[in-house]
Amino acid sequence: MSDTGNGAPEETAAPPADQAAIAEIVARIRQIERQGASPGAHRLGPSGPKGSEARDSETRDSEPRGTEARGTEPEPAAAAPPGPRQAAPASQAARAAQAVRPEEPSGDALRQTAEVLTAGGAPAELAAAAVTEFGDDAAARLRDDPWAVLGLPGVRPENADHFARGLLGASAAPDDPRRAQALVVWLLEQAALRGHSAQELTEVADGLERLRMPEPAAAIQHAVADGRVLPFQEELSGPEAQTTGGDEDEAPTRTLLALEGLAMAEDSLAEKLLQLMATFVPGEDAEPGDAEPEGVEPEAAEVTESESDSVSEPEAEPESEAGESAAVPAEAVPVSPGPAAWEAAAAAVPSSSAAALVRAVADSALVLHTGGEAARAEPAALLAAAGGLGLRAWAATWTDQGKESFDALSEAETPVVTLAELLSGTAGPGHAADGSLALDLLVVLDAPLLDVELAATVLESLADGTRLVLSGDPGQLWSAAPGRFFADLLAAKVCPAVASRTPDFGPIGELVSGVGIGELQPVEAPDKEVVILTAKDGGEAVHRAVQLLTDSIPRALGIPAEQVVLLTPGHGGPAGTRALNAAAKARLNPGPGRFGGFDPGDRVVESPAPGITRPARVLDGDATGLHLEYSDGSRRTVPPAEAGRLRHGWALTVHQALGRRWPAAVVVLPEDAGPALSRQWVYTAFGRGERHLSVVHAAGPALAQAVAERPAQPRTTRLRAVLAENAVSAH
Repeated sequence: MSDTGNGAPEETAAPPADQAAIAEIVARIRQIERQGASPGAHRLGPSGPKGSEARDSETRDSEPRGTEARGTEPEPAAAAPPGPRQAAPASQAARAAQAVRPEEPSGDALRQTAEVLTAGGAPAELAAAAVTEFGDDAAARLRDDPWAVLGLPGVRPENADHFARGLLGASAAPDDPRRAQALVVWLLEQAALRGHSAQELTEVADGLERLRMPEPAAAIQHAVADGRVLPFQEELSGPEAQTTGGDEDEAPTRTLLALEGLAMAEDSLAEKLLQLMATFVPGEDAEPGDAEPEGVEPEAAEVTESESDSVSEPEAEPESEAGESAAVPAEAVPVSPGPAAWEAAAAAVPSSSAAALVRAVADSALVLHTGGEAARAEPAALLAAAGGLGLRAWAATWTDQGKESFDALSEAETPVVTLAELLSGTAGPGHAADGSLALDLLVVLDAPLLDVELAATVLESLADGTRLVLSGDPGQLWSAAPGRFFADLLAAKVCPAVASRTPDFGPIGELVSGVGIGELQPVEAPDKEVVILTAKDGGEAVHRAVQLLTDSIPRALGIPAEQVVLLTPGHGGPAGTRALNAAAKARLNPGPGRFGGFDPGDRVVESPAPGITRPARVLDGDATGLHLEYSDGSRRTVPPAEAGRLRHGWALTVHQALGRRWPAAVVVLPEDAGPALSRQWVYTAFGRGERHLSVVHAAGPALAQAVAERPAQPRTTRLRAVLAENAVSAH
């Protein structure tokens, strides 16, 4: 699994960066910090702290560019477009929305850019990407700063250096400030591809050493001065603080660097979370004899549908009904059940865990809910209870399949949409006059999959005082894009967290639960719910997996092949998605690939932008493109120019499968899978099967070691520290 692209460079031994120079940068940052107003995790850019207002302004395009860097590199999971309330940031969500209908670059811009690329020895095929990235003046941009080519997909530092020498000749110096800025940004973008929203300064400096930057400290200073990279001081606590030396009179700190867009998103996210909690006012029970606003009743059963509608919509012109407004202040109009009504609702739900969730939501604007697949019944019960109390309550899931399975938990129609539908306004409660979502309670399922930028977009779409429940399984993989939003919130302990006591039943549930606590134990599976097969190498693993897909599972269990998915760590290698898909197509739908490598009947997944994965089936193809039918029943023609976003879809990476489950899953672990495995990965992969799980295992002891010793691939983020800082500042 060694596919190369613009992924992280292979680690090679290199001496650490000049510690004296790094210490000088840290000293300068500390000097800036002393001039600031608050302790903790500080924004140290020249403009001072930035919150949601700054994030709403135009920002530089500092998002990492996703490609197939390595065989084990995850592809981003599905994201959603931003809602209309905020100006769309340069985020993965906004890019996904724009990528569906890309603007055609002008012919002159493409020609001029191709000429510049060719003059520098770069492929002319990069012209379209350059114009998309830099606009119609891409040619001038590349002439002025040849190292800007490093921001294009597939370009590595050695390629950028070669291009710069082609344009600048002998004046292309290794210590050129333009090279320094580009390399620092590139290193942080590679870190973002691995999920980090920030990196320690010394790690960036060591990376520059590996890239033969003469003065790493000076390079970092150039990047910070340019504003594309922001430095932060973060106070350490706990074991980390004990292991650092330094002045005893000063709190131990670490210095972090972050891309501007990610830094703003993390700051805005923390600010909005705390704002949501600060503006929340719980309801009160009415005293006997008190007059209440129409529609606000302590008992859920007494709230009629018409009353709920009348009090849920904000008054557009309060002055037009002066008499009623005088008796009922505007802020008292929305439904606000009191403790007695919430307690009655809690007593009516079907489980103690659901009751605990209802009681937590009664008293708090922000609540975290953790549990496995079976625990989804608890947010469903909460949603029904809140609707019964007259609240405008909706749930949002990560995928259409998740929406269908959540809706099936209730006999009544469930107010549930996908996150993309909710934020775009194509379905769900719609938007109020101020652009915020017109609801009182939002339950977000699959919350661990929210990256910091998408989470910030969700928070920006909520009106002050809205209740927000973030629900998910903390054992599953985090977002494919940067951050670990849900895990950081759990660790920060800034709001109530309700842990479900509802276990996932059956052999698969028992196996996954054991993995979650670091144990890989055999389970009893009398109906062949779990089958473990060994293979000596990747070739045999592919053979066994395809046999399970095409014959064994359909014949023995009655699950058709189209309801079985093959899962593997990466795209390349002897048993990656490419090898598995090629073998599956040869068995299930052989053909010459008449339409860009695809034939009618092929299973495919479409990735219209980094962060989007949509399973589909090829119906036909012609000069207009490939005609697809998606898993939700909708149809679309993918034009030839976008066919590169399609892959065969019998086999997926586990990151591509996030938010979805299949009746049967076959997890393939080739012999080189060890570095990609973690407890999180195994937990997530094994949980993708609803009725059956087969594991084709050629990884030897690496599987058990990953489950026991490697809980998760570490990520460096700032959210927890920023929450702590802002919470202190608020008091």
